[in-house]
Amino acid sequence: MLSAKNVFKLALAAAVIVCIGLFFFLPLNEYLSFEYLQQQRNAIVDLYLAHPILFIATYIAVYVVLTGLSIPSATLLTLIGGAVFGTVTGTVVVLSASTLGAICAFVLARYVLRDYVQEKFSKYLGQVNRGVAEEGAFYLFGLRVVPVVPYFVVNFVMALTPIRLWTYYWVTQLGMLPGTVLYVNSGKELGKLQSASGILSWTLILSLVALGLFPLVAKKLVDLARSRIRKSP
Repeated sequence: MLSAKNVFKLALAAAVIVCIGLFFFLPLNEYLSFEYLQQQRNAIVDLYLAHPILFIATYIAVYVVLTGLSIPSATLLTLIGGAVFGTVTGTVVVLSASTLGAICAFVLARYVLRDYVQEKFSKYLGQVNRGVAEEGAFYLFGLRVVPVVPYFVVNFVMALTPIRLWTYYWVTQLGMLPGTVLYVNSGKELGKLQSASGILSWTLILSLVALGLFPLVAKKLVDLARSRIRKSP
């Protein structure tokens, strides 16, 4: 006979599967496209200006649910956040939402989907465990700054390591900050596009160039820091 704890886990796992199925069955992803944002941008911005707190709360809730369920939407939602909120407010809102979403995925993997994650992502476990053992929290920081491993895989696999939830939270937030700023700023510039000629805007070009160069520069800096950590006594 199943214990109450196992029944709860099964019920929660079933709820996750149902939510993911509904997302794709009801084609809600049609509303999460940059094309839809461009068409409805004025109405969306007006709604945000009329009800800022409710709008931000709804945006965060959607972001947390989708990233918590590992539905691929984080990049698009971040760009949309930049287009609607601007760089400063967008960075604060998106970083808060993405970190909460990562926490939800982490908790689900650690306490509910542990067996599934071990089976599905076993090829990453050895590498991540070695990295955490050798470098501690800095290993997670490196994974967040330089996305060598997919975002949702990091959320799941890190849950099977001994890392504490609080450490996971603040390192995730710190590690995602630089990339979030760049993506939000790119979303703000893309949101201004009214025609193809807007692509030649120098602010948009600089934003996209910075977005493209960031992973390369970040990898060099992380590798340099990693080599110094390993050399230190």
